[in-house]
Amino acid sequence: MATIVLQYAGGALGTFLGGPVGGIIGRAAGAIAGNIIDQKLFGSGTKRVTGSRLNDLRVMASEEGGSIPCLWGRMRLAGQVIWATNFEEVVSTSTQKSSSKGGPKTRTTEFSYYANVAIGLCEGVVDRVGRVWADGQEIDITALTTRFYRGGDDQQPDSLITAKEGAGNAPAYRGLAYIVFERLPLQQFGNRLPQLSFEVISSAGGAGNLLRAVNIIPGSTEFGYDTEIVTRNVEPGVTASENAHVSASRSDWTVSLDDLTAGCSNLESASLVVTWFGTDLRCGACALKPGVEIRDKATSPDAWSVAGYTRQNAHLVSRVDGKPAFGGTPSDASVIRALTDLKARGLKPVFYPFIAMDMTGYPWRGRISSEAGNVAGQVQGFASQYRPMILHYATLCASAGGVDAFLIGSELVGLTRIQDGAGGFPFVSVLIELAAAVKAILPHAKVTYGADWSEYFGFHPADGSNDVHFNLDPLWASPHIDAVGIDNYMPLTDWRDSNAQTYDITSLQAGIAGGEGYDWYYETDAARDGQTRTPITDGACGKPWVFRYKDLKGWWSNPHYDRRVGIESGLATP
Repeated sequence: MATIVLQYAGGALGTFLGGPVGGIIGRAAGAIAGNIIDQKLFGSGTKRVTGSRLNDLRVMASEEGGSIPCLWGRMRLAGQVIWATNFEEVVSTSTQKSSSKGGPKTRTTEFSYYANVAIGLCEGVVDRVGRVWADGQEIDITALTTRFYRGGDDQQPDSLITAKEGAGNAPAYRGLAYIVFERLPLQQFGNRLPQLSFEVISSAGGAGNLLRAVNIIPGSTEFGYDTEIVTRNVEPGVTASENAHVSASRSDWTVSLDDLTAGCSNLESASLVVTWFGTDLRCGACALKPGVEIRDKATSPDAWSVAGYTRQNAHLVSRVDGKPAFGGTPSDASVIRALTDLKARGLKPVFYPFIAMDMTGYPWRGRISSEAGNVAGQVQGFASQYRPMILHYATLCASAGGVDAFLIGSELVGLTRIQDGAGGFPFVSVLIELAAAVKAILPHAKVTYGADWSEYFGFHPADGSNDVHFNLDPLWASPHIDAVGIDNYMPLTDWRDSNAQTYDITSLQAGIAGGEGYDWYYETDAARDGQTRTPITDGACGKPWVFRYKDLKGWWSNPHYDRRVGIESGLATP
């Protein structure tokens, strides 16, 4: 068709310019041009398409004499290009047949470019690189080939730089923290080296490497422990992140654990705290359930679920100034993924079930106790809700491949001191039964109870009876309990500005087995305000360790005898 069109167009133009002869020549020239176009469009030849290609294969320059930052803590740095090669060009050709019969083929040639570059960051030694941004947008470099050098005085030359420059010609950049990108794809950056910046973290010899174990809180966070990013539907077509507020590509859990393990290289164990909610300090009236922040929340990829509870029948946490007073209970799926991740990082997971009191004043769980009446029945009413919580999590831990240790509770001092009419402690019996049940589900886990520091060593009723009860001894003696657990908040010193005392290591160490709770105590708040100290003594039996909550050695080394009206029993506790 182009032949016909251009043949007559050429003839008309030729006749106008040169008469009949010009018309003949014009028609011939138009026919030739039209034939070429027809061959390109409709002929059996091959159509060639060539993609864009860089004319200059060199990267950005880097000036000598640039300053080298010194870093303490965490900072976003741009760095300096300290080494680079020419961009690597990769040519790829593909051929596509025409969709019409007899049509031409299309051969496409594309050019891809890759950068090999080293970027100096700051004076070493630093811990690691966290987030990375390219042209202001966060990128995930875990899918790229990178090597990070912390800037030690003994670091060796990079393998890629050595391969390109030759052995003996590659600098090690000792004392400089830097990162090497090997074959960084440039297509998404317009075939150029992007402006890169890095979150660099340096503890510079802080206390982090002394830590061996941590508690992971808050314990009340619906998806905060999830390794996967969870989003919620805000309105049709609009979503918001539930658990990715620091990084666009990693969950808050992953970012936090990356930071933790990088800054605490000798960390061995991590306790995962998971919270349910109690509603009443009267154990017989207390409802105990997992909680959610709001009823109406659609999340993806997982909906919230804990122990068979959904958003519709879980406890709805109270609100303060229009906002939830707590986060919700971590979803079961997130707990499993968190435990799995801890083990994958080489940490020993400890599971720590926790009770938060969601009621007026938000009191301490240690204040849950009984009313007058059938105290054993009240305790069993509470246990009927508490037992399923603990056994659910023991089963959940088993499904995650087990844990190193498991707590059957903590700081329930008001419950463990409830005494029935026969002189027994019914909730202690509940804990003993739970320890056996948990051990059956998690036979390789260490099982214990996290007693309050004022609870572990015994109960001294403030009723003038001079009774002494080693009420937790049957629990500590259980074959299913592996350790005495203490939530330890014992005071080391009562230093105040008006004293001559100072915070020095010697005085603090002396307070571990001395001072308040060992040598003396304050009888009243007024005595504390005036620092009027009363020595700890035991006139009846000469065993002051019975009343010294700091005297772990004395408590552990001596047989325990309950006392009734100040008189020791003839039979030691187990």
